Amino acid sequence: MFHANAWGLPYGAVLAGSDLVLPDRFLGAEPLAGLIAAERPTLMGCVPTIFSDLLRYADEHPEVDLSSLDNCACGGSAVPKQLMRAFEERHNVRIFQAWGMTETSPVATYSRPREEEAGSEPYWEDRAKQGRPLPWVELRIVDDAGAEVAWDGDSTGEIEVRGPWIASGYFRDSDDGKFDSGWLRTGDIAAVDQKGFVQITDRAKDVIKSGGEWISSVELENELMAHPDVVEAAVIAKPDERWSERPLCCVVLREGCQTGADELLEHLRGRVAKWWLPDEFAFVSEIPKTSVGKFDKKVLRGRLAEGDLEGRVLV
Repeated sequence: MFHANAWGLPYGAVLAGSDLVLPDRFLGAEPLAGLIAAERPTLMGCVPTIFSDLLRYADEHPEVDLSSLDNCACGGSAVPKQLMRAFEERHNVRIFQAWGMTETSPVATYSRPREEEAGSEPYWEDRAKQGRPLPWVELRIVDDAGAEVAWDGDSTGEIEVRGPWIASGYFRDSDDGKFDSGWLRTGDIAAVDQKGFVQITDRAKDVIKSGGEWISSVELENELMAHPDVVEAAVIAKPDERWSERPLCCVVLREGCQTGADELLEHLRGRVAKWWLPDEFAFVSEIPKTSVGKFDKKVLRGRLAEGDLEGRVLV
């Protein structure tokens, strides 16, 4: 219990008079499924990689009973639309995306579109976004020049937030560059549409700059994980003499699948801009993760720098 979880769900459970089920370190799909069946929780919160493992296990074991879950919150990284649809259509489990960070204590936006739109494609497009700001949370998008960006769904910049439970400074650190007149600079790059739905395109440290243009690693990852043979995908920047950087797609395939780079490239074609299409894929046994289950791209970048990440180059 640290970072966002320490002052998020425990407080909500107490305020709502709910039981709180803590799985400790047993976050593998099998023990987690058993705990859900035994304790019958109605709400569950975790990162997408844990939900992905649980979905695979539930698909392979039809006897698994997840029916008690009717309102799951998922965050920490972008939640693939296909993951949410598969849970809802195959197991009647609804997952809603949330966004926040330790400094926002912990949730700042939540994606729950109008129920009368349920089932429509616009509804699922909104579900795949990080959601609208919660009451009392102020949010703005700021470009590199420090100017606010229009909420038109296309223009991007860094998310800045402020509010009564959002940090306005760090303890004993008055000049850290993370705050602008009370606004928290989050480091997340996003666009906001006219309905107020936030769409995070990348972390500032993870975005790929190729030929002077930005490529969203998050969007590439989500589109790759929509392929039925892909279990996990993480995209990092690889230095390129001509373009400065190009995307390197690190992919974990389902056991027994022989899907190749050409097939994945064809899958991406038409889903992303032509100049986003990667030149190289690296097929790995697993994506390294942090202690909270997020993809650890620092490790992947380190392996790439050391020459330990071999990719298949497309010609």
